[in-house]
Amino acid sequence: MLLQSLPSLILILGVVVAVPAKEKRVHRHSDLSDHAHDDTTGFHYDHEAFLGKEEAKTFDQLTPEESKDKLGKIVDRIDTDKDGFVSHGELHQWIKHRQRRYIEENVLKHWKEYDQNKDGKIGWEEYKNTTYGYYLDEEFDDVDDKASYKAMLTRDERRFRTADRDGDGIATKDEFTAFLHPEEYDHMKAVVIQETVEDIDKNGDGKITLDEYIGDMFTPENGESEPDWVLTEKKHFTEFRDTNKDGFLDNHEVAQWILPGEIDHTDNEAKHLIHETDTDKDDKITKKEILANWNMFVGSQATNYGEDLTRRHDEL
Repeated sequence: MLLQSLPSLILILGVVVAVPAKEKRVHRHSDLSDHAHDDTTGFHYDHEAFLGKEEAKTFDQLTPEESKDKLGKIVDRIDTDKDGFVSHGELHQWIKHRQRRYIEENVLKHWKEYDQNKDGKIGWEEYKNTTYGYYLDEEFDDVDDKASYKAMLTRDERRFRTADRDGDGIATKDEFTAFLHPEEYDHMKAVVIQETVEDIDKNGDGKITLDEYIGDMFTPENGESEPDWVLTEKKHFTEFRDTNKDGFLDNHEVAQWILPGEIDHTDNEAKHLIHETDTDKDDKITKKEILANWNMFVGSQATNYGEDLTRRHDEL
């Protein structure tokens, strides 16, 4: 049974289950690229945003002809309504898909483990029996911390029921993705907030005190003084996080902390690529326009070689 290795189960369930340190409670979308977005020095940012970081590396090994050929096939996939144009919406969805690929791969891996009858769906009973089956028969008598395992089962079921939007007790691939990665779905945000409060709220009053907030991040050893960042976090709690100044963080304040509003970088990148390549300014781009600016979307051996030559010249 999967429950025999509790740490692996915690990893499967996502970042809100484990107790991380400092700002790792905050759910932020990962950057589209590790490179600065400066087209005057190269298009590495655009390549990684458009293709994903790993796929961008494979294009860097191709000839220009191979890169353009593969890009043409990608454009055909992006144009989902087959009208001959790539709209902002289609490009936005493509970039989001490429950036979420690590999530999709994670879900696929665990889907194979839990879809025991191979019917393309995962029922709650199927998940529960696969994860907890042996221990359910024994009422968790064989584990050291029975209460924690029962609490985990309760939490799993609550999260599963929330992800199961049609309430049929069976998760589709998208619903199972929401179960494993609730921070990615608006309708799962209440669960993310509730689980975070439960993790940190040690006295069970449904609120987070300053001591509980700091205790989630830092536990001093004997005689150890608090590091500077702990003092900073205390200031953040009192001055910024506790917005109503009652000395606690309630669910609304926790939401503002762990789920901050963010700029949609995928949307901005879609707008940027269209703006730079839409020669007739009709707010959509054709395959011809994309291929005419192919090196903005994908790399190749030639573009990397040219950048290397420029870099060496600058160094000289």
